Amino acid sequence: MEIFDILDKFYLAEMKNVLVIQPHPDDAEIGCGNVIAKIRNNGSKIHYLTVTDGSLGVTSDKYENDIVSIRKQEAEQSGRFLGASDFHFLDYEDGSLESIPDLSAKLAEEIRIIKPDLILAPDPWLTYEAHNDHIITGKSAAQAFISSNLLKYPKTTKTAPHQARFIGFYFTEYPNCIIDVSDTMEDMFKAIEMHESQIDDKTMQLYRMYFTYKAQALGEKKGYTFGAGLKILQPVMMHCFTETSLYKI
Repeated sequence: MEIFDILDKFYLAEMKNVLVIQPHPDDAEIGCGNVIAKIRNNGSKIHYLTVTDGSLGVTSDKYENDIVSIRKQEAEQSGRFLGASDFHFLDYEDGSLESIPDLSAKLAEEIRIIKPDLILAPDPWLTYEAHNDHIITGKSAAQAFISSNLLKYPKTTKTAPHQARFIGFYFTEYPNCIIDVSDTMEDMFKAIEMHESQIDDKTMQLYRMYFTYKAQALGEKKGYTFGAGLKILQPVMMHCFTETSLYKI
């Protein structure tokens, strides 16, 4: 018997309450929109939590004065299309994230209130990831994931502890789980297109080519037309657990 045999087994269909954490509006759609649509098709409840206001994402003078409100509208429109029903905005200034303890405490409070089975967040250990908002968000989500079951985390909380069963990292270089997204690839592309302030036709064409190629390559490993990779981990695997890199689903 291996150590993984006695741990919880991951089945996406069992994740009935899901919290999607994204550093900026559009990260969830680009990073795992096909998976979110799959979760929607499973009949699960989906929460979107956006950490920053996306204010640095000014691509033209057309959006300069209203970029924050526009990006919030785009986040809700695309999120609802993928099946999200509840939206949470922390409104940190785009590009300003520095403190893992501060953000982790806020995320933990949301986790204790929402009580998700599964948390989705960007992989902060992606090689060559240069965007600090992604690194801080991912590490803060991981810290909140393993700490929200403590009686007093954050210390000022008045909410009850909650332990999510799994965290799934998107934008990951080393997925250990490949989800069949053969029926939801087009939903992902449609959701990305809803971020009109960020995505022009040339960028969208590039995304379609790249993500289709990537999904075909991942799907081929499992016999799917299209596959999406996540790094799925359990709480015990995220602190002093030397076998984490060996865990596969």
